[in-house]
Amino acid sequence: MTASTTAAGALAVIVIPAYEPSPLLADLVEELSRDGRPIVVVDDGSSPECAATFARVAACPQVVVLVHAVNLGKGQALKTAFNHVLLKISAAVGVVTADADGQHLAADIRRVAEVLERGRAALILGSRRFEGRVPFRSRIGNALTRGVFRVLLGKSLIDTQTGLRGIPQRFLRELLQLEAGRYEFELEMLVHATERRVPIEEVTITTVYGSFAKSHFNPLRDSLRIYFVFLRFTGLSLVTAAIDYTVFTLVYLASHAILTSFVAARVVAGTFNFTANRVLVFRSHGGVPAEAGKYVLLVAALMTVSYVLVTAMVAVLGMNVFAAKIVAEGGLFLASFALQNLVVFRVSDS
Repeated sequence: MTASTTAAGALAVIVIPAYEPSPLLADLVEELSRDGRPIVVVDDGSSPECAATFARVAACPQVVVLVHAVNLGKGQALKTAFNHVLLKISAAVGVVTADADGQHLAADIRRVAEVLERGRAALILGSRRFEGRVPFRSRIGNALTRGVFRVLLGKSLIDTQTGLRGIPQRFLRELLQLEAGRYEFELEMLVHATERRVPIEEVTITTVYGSFAKSHFNPLRDSLRIYFVFLRFTGLSLVTAAIDYTVFTLVYLASHAILTSFVAARVVAGTFNFTANRVLVFRSHGGVPAEAGKYVLLVAALMTVSYVLVTAMVAVLGMNVFAAKIVAEGGLFLASFALQNLVVFRVSDS
């Protein structure tokens, strides 16, 4: 299927953010422009040496080149293109984002576009299988991100770092509101899609690496930005744990009653955790009474389990009560996060 055979108004827009691209970008755009799909290329503050390449790109039919005066990062370049599509090409079924560094073949970009144009309401990922000669940093980086993503969000994906994505039009407005502006934007996109229950589908694409595939990804700087997305999920939990442990210690030293200390700690820490998670982590817009009710039930259930574990470790194993609490709470951390994400702050697809 080509773009010319799709229903009217059902085309995907190809979006390519570009910073210091090689002439291969113009070759790719020239090939894709033959399909009849609109193409938006964002010059993200490239140097004058790239002017000839962008001139070739702009000369292609159906192509618009947007320009940043300075380099603002991949995420901001994508959002600039999304904003243009929403304002100027609003009939599009969505966008297909592709990289300008030679890692995405025209055939694979077409395949993702065709899947999106079939009316999929899902976020489509062009996923590499990382077979053959793959740079060590790419293989390890994706494996680590994939593992953390699965543990914290309960979503198993093959390629969390792919830049080839089909994004439904209705999801673009939400993505414009994400604060991330560089490489971490793409991971934020996956996190937001998971939180919003937007289905995620993967389409196998060719894994391309070589001297012609140049990336501006800084391994240290940009990896830190990406993993900060995950750290925000644990940061509030650590603060909550500190509050909980402090209150538990103070009450226990005064009363020597484990149950009383548990209840007091949970009331104080739970109030903080519910408010912070609702606003900062899960960014829920659901009804406060309903979510608060589910949260109280969850806290009560987890407190009961933790209480049983602590008393058992103290009575049976002879552990210090404070050490037992740390062990019990640490073991329940992932269960708490998963249940809050799946049950308490669950957001509908609409």
